[in-house]
Amino acid sequence: MKFLILFLSISPSFLSASSPESLVYHPIGYLLVTIFIIAYYFILNEDTYTVDKSKISLFAGTFLFLIIGAFYSFTGRNLDLLHIEIKNIVFEISNIIFFLFVAMTYIQALIDRNVFEVLRCKLVSSGYNYKKIFWLTGIMTFLISPIADNLTTALIMSTVLITITKTNINFLVPSAINIVVASNAGGAWSPFGDITTLMAWTSGKGEFIDFLFLFPASIIGYLTTAYLLSRIIPNGKPDVVASEDIKLKKGAKIIMSLGIFTILSAVLGHQLFQLPIMWGMMFGLSVLSLYSHYLKKKEKGEKDFDVFHGLLSEEHDTLFFFFGILAVVGALGFVGYLVLITEAYTIIGATSSNIIIGIISAVIDNVPLMSAILKASPDMGLDQWMLATLAVGIGGSLISFGSAAGVGVMGKLKGIYTVKSHFKYAWMVTLGYMMSMIVWYVQYEVLGFYIKH
Repeated sequence: MKFLILFLSISPSFLSASSPESLVYHPIGYLLVTIFIIAYYFILNEDTYTVDKSKISLFAGTFLFLIIGAFYSFTGRNLDLLHIEIKNIVFEISNIIFFLFVAMTYIQALIDRNVFEVLRCKLVSSGYNYKKIFWLTGIMTFLISPIADNLTTALIMSTVLITITKTNINFLVPSAINIVVASNAGGAWSPFGDITTLMAWTSGKGEFIDFLFLFPASIIGYLTTAYLLSRIIPNGKPDVVASEDIKLKKGAKIIMSLGIFTILSAVLGHQLFQLPIMWGMMFGLSVLSLYSHYLKKKEKGEKDFDVFHGLLSEEHDTLFFFFGILAVVGALGFVGYLVLITEAYTIIGATSSNIIIGIISAVIDNVPLMSAILKASPDMGLDQWMLATLAVGIGGSLISFGSAAGVGVMGKLKGIYTVKSHFKYAWMVTLGYMMSMIVWYVQYEVLGFYIKH
């Protein structure tokens, strides 16, 4: 590594510096981008190489900063600048990671208490026709995903679909698309409904209430796609599935109440006291932990209940993936690559750039994409930051694998909901995306219906 760094930095003009400079056209910059491209290739093809994307992203994120650190050290640059950048990145990452950790813990506690199983069983045994099930699962997904994460919501609702019928493709495919679109649209208007909105919120691009103003664009865009899909849902009823004898476990309702209390703690703590958003979440986690201790002590048969028990490797992988990706983007931003995004926004214009970014998010994971935009921080008003959040949030629905919710549903409905089956109705999703953009434009640019800070 020493010889590599020295070889790449032989130019006298790069031997010392007192402030961060652009290394975009320097061999070190090329090296960092090459490592990123290779890492992203393996992330996109994790199924082919059977290597979890969290391992790749974590390696890339930490390795890039090690290279930058070595380069700065051997060329006499000011390492304090790198230390400040690392501290800022660690704070940004911890704010998101701890928030997600608490949210995942609550979701797992609700799963343990049979909250989602009871919901599933009621829908399965309802006796509703196909069209009513289509609308119920879609609307419920749209309303639940702003509170629970959109991936969990999509997995629960797709489980309902495959339980109702395993053979009626004409019902399953449009209903699966409906759930994917609803989960992404529902998460787009809540500060914690999707990781991209959470990133924008924690970065201070909008207050809590600002994201709620995205509701009209989210719901109208979703309903546009849902209406078109509902036209091809077959008539008739599925065979009624016998209701399973599943009931809520003790403490389920209290844990749901504690979840709402935790969200309020995070929001009010941030709004009133300017505390990091994760602080209120961690306080809510402490209350949940104390309640679980009480439940184990006071209730017979609940001694094995542990709020952290459900957080297995899948959740750990998610957290490590976010850490690695945010570190990668931070490293590329530190050496100057994110300035190129700012230049693109200046040339094309903020509105066009944000709409295009939303379409790109169907192909490129929306987490690094949103992270890059936030790091580049082009000069935009609140209206444009809300457009960027909306576009990246719902843009992933354009392709089946464009969002975590889509990938999750493909896994649940293997061989049924595929890239090809989604593509057949992609024009309906595209019309919904376009409608969301139109509603945003009318609301924000024509009517000015949002809070101007």
